[in-house]
Amino acid sequence: MSTQPAPSPVDAASLHERVLPWYAAHARDLPWRRPEATPWAVLVSEFMLQQTPVSRVLPVYEEWLHRWPTPADLVIAGPGEAVRAWGRLGYPRRALRLVEAARSIVDDHEGVVPDEYEALRALPGVGDYTAAAVASFAFGRRHVVLDTNVRRVLARCLAGEALPPVSATRAERARAESLLPHAPETAATWAVAVMELGALVCTAPNPRCQTCPLQDSCRWYLDGRPTASGPARRVQSYAGTDRQCRGRLLALLRTEQEPVPAARLDAVWDDDDQRARALHSLLADGLAVRRADGCYTLP
Repeated sequence: MSTQPAPSPVDAASLHERVLPWYAAHARDLPWRRPEATPWAVLVSEFMLQQTPVSRVLPVYEEWLHRWPTPADLVIAGPGEAVRAWGRLGYPRRALRLVEAARSIVDDHEGVVPDEYEALRALPGVGDYTAAAVASFAFGRRHVVLDTNVRRVLARCLAGEALPPVSATRAERARAESLLPHAPETAATWAVAVMELGALVCTAPNPRCQTCPLQDSCRWYLDGRPTASGPARRVQSYAGTDRQCRGRLLALLRTEQEPVPAARLDAVWDDDDQRARALHSLLADGLAVRRADGCYTLP
């Protein structure tokens, strides 16, 4: 049983007064946050950052924006070059979806990234989180931006839970909505500030509670940082999986400028059945194309 005093209720204004100055002092200098970042640059960053650390995204992001500073530039390059440039970011279907989103921006929005949530949500590959993030971070709109980091901060501070549920709930969304500042620009800053707090301080393993601006009002901390209830969350393996096999095959296709014979793909992975299964999935996902001569290329 905790010996700490029970926390007093924390209102939204109190959280804003603590988190916003912390962000002003500690925010990372990331290119998609700079004043010169275009809405297209913000959209690209959000696609790349899905389930991928900032450190891996940065070099790919910078090269991508150098080559394709507008949606029209990416459409001209096409999906094959997009998959090639995606490199080892993982989940390469995101590259195809980003090309499709760029094409929709060119065809339906005169090449300009739309500034309203509903129009952003209608773009291929854009879900609720990405639409809200781009509307907030690129255009200063007032939206709930509920990523894993934000959900963890709010679960710990306000609910006393070590980790949020696996999937976002209505209660979480309502809680986040109740904390949004009324001014749209402040709400946009609040959204990225809570996200940054979760990424840098209120991390899933080894949170740095001693440096947290919410330490003295965080229910989870004051309760003694209880461990998460329920079954342990599974960590996905990678070695030896179909995902690893797919990655090896796709890496070969990315590095070759000429069509790749089937025999060269055969040499990448020993297990014939697993290799065939992985290759079939790449073809089905549109990440590889089989030519009439039996060779394979990027789309």
